[in-house]
Amino acid sequence: MIILNHKHVLSGLRWFVAGFGSGWLPKAPGTWGSLASLPVATWIWLTWDWQGLMLASVVLLGLGCAACKPVLKDMADQDPGWIVVDEWVGQWLCISLLAMYGDGEFSWWLLGLSFLAFRLFDIWKPFPIRQLEHWGPAWWSIMFDDVAAGVMGAASIFLFGFLLVLCGL
Repeated sequence: MIILNHKHVLSGLRWFVAGFGSGWLPKAPGTWGSLASLPVATWIWLTWDWQGLMLASVVLLGLGCAACKPVLKDMADQDPGWIVVDEWVGQWLCISLLAMYGDGEFSWWLLGLSFLAFRLFDIWKPFPIRQLEHWGPAWWSIMFDDVAAGVMGAASIFLFGFLLVLCGL
């Protein structure tokens, strides 16, 4: 019989919120986390279509919030860079929103554009993303700014596509 103590559970939660370890890679943990999320997103999209990816992003948002709360409990830094489950959520949301308004078919172009757009907004943090980093408890604000970056990344690609069509390109 295996008995899990608090230390083992907390270690598992840390591994989970670190994007299954991708947040511990050297330099730019958010970019590594976003990149690590792409193969899983691709598999979900190809298996359950964009609706499955949208649902997975919502489920991961809830699980990420729930896991961040005990991980952050005794930490001085309430937004450590190695926590990248939020990048997974924002990246998946950006992809699924673009797929929803596209033809829904898997596309390497859409995957690449969503990665670039999400990272741009996650790094740049224009209004209101930067403000959302400090809104509510840490376990929520860590996640919510990346949700906003995913939505704004998808919106920027929609706007760019609309302008191309409007200009006849």
